[in-house]
Amino acid sequence: MAKRILIIGGSYFAGRVFVEEALKAPDAELHVFNRGNLPLRMERVTEHVGNREHPDRVREGVPDGAWDAVVDFCAYTPAHVETLLRNLRGTVRQYLLISTTTVYQQSAGGPVDENAPLLDGPQPELGDYADYGYDKCLAERAARRECERLGIALTVLRPAIIYGYYNYAPREMYFFDRLRNREPVVIPEPARSSFNFIWVVDMAHLLWRCIGDPRVFGETFNLASGEAVTHARIIETLGEIVGKAVETLPLPVEEITRRKVPLPFPLDEHLLYSGAKIDRLFGFEHTPFRAGLREALKYYLMTKRRQEALAGEAR
Repeated sequence: MAKRILIIGGSYFAGRVFVEEALKAPDAELHVFNRGNLPLRMERVTEHVGNREHPDRVREGVPDGAWDAVVDFCAYTPAHVETLLRNLRGTVRQYLLISTTTVYQQSAGGPVDENAPLLDGPQPELGDYADYGYDKCLAERAARRECERLGIALTVLRPAIIYGYYNYAPREMYFFDRLRNREPVVIPEPARSSFNFIWVVDMAHLLWRCIGDPRVFGETFNLASGEAVTHARIIETLGEIVGKAVETLPLPVEEITRRKVPLPFPLDEHLLYSGAKIDRLFGFEHTPFRAGLREALKYYLMTKRRQEALAGEAR
């Protein structure tokens, strides 16, 4: 029997990869609800257009019926969760909320697991992103409250830094741009930080395994590879992939900050998270960082070539 799944978002990055991977399952009936800015136009995917922030758009835009799972990639506030769940017609068996490891308080210790303390307020030191982590905390609380009230099984997934296909955030792209332009890559020296990632395809596979599995009902999971990575490790891995040393410009953290160099990963703090809980549950093995970064670079170069070809045609 087909799994009838409603995906909120689904046009960008992790959501799009999830759709592509879910299509490989013969028993998936996929529906996508978003604002329609980037239509998927994929076979076996039914697209519904609407703004999740408006109750009437949810009621009118999402068809009635029984949903085996609702997978929400773009709930950033409690209002997003409440407006969606209160206005979906039909029934929902499982709600999967894509949260973030940013909900945790800063930790100087080892990998942070799901029992670590959460934020208790905004983080003004993050400037434009001051509310992001705390709003996600509040969204999780709203999801627990609404799912309990409505009799829906809730699964919360907290990915670490996501990288890979369709990434629009300036993460690995920062390094790829400099490599392609033959510019030296700034790295902090001495090294003060390490962090870990989740390959976007691994995230999609873990998410798919969660759908309909009673063992994950009511549970929260980090999604993170066990590999610790540093800025130097990224440079070393890129060198191995392209077969030559990558030129670097080592600078103290204070100088990087003064020059406002937009390094995408933390300069002087560890952001390490444990994904062991869900990995043990499913016996899951993550894609090695080198393999994932190679695929990300191949996708980046293919995209750049396509953009250049389109620009040439336009001229």
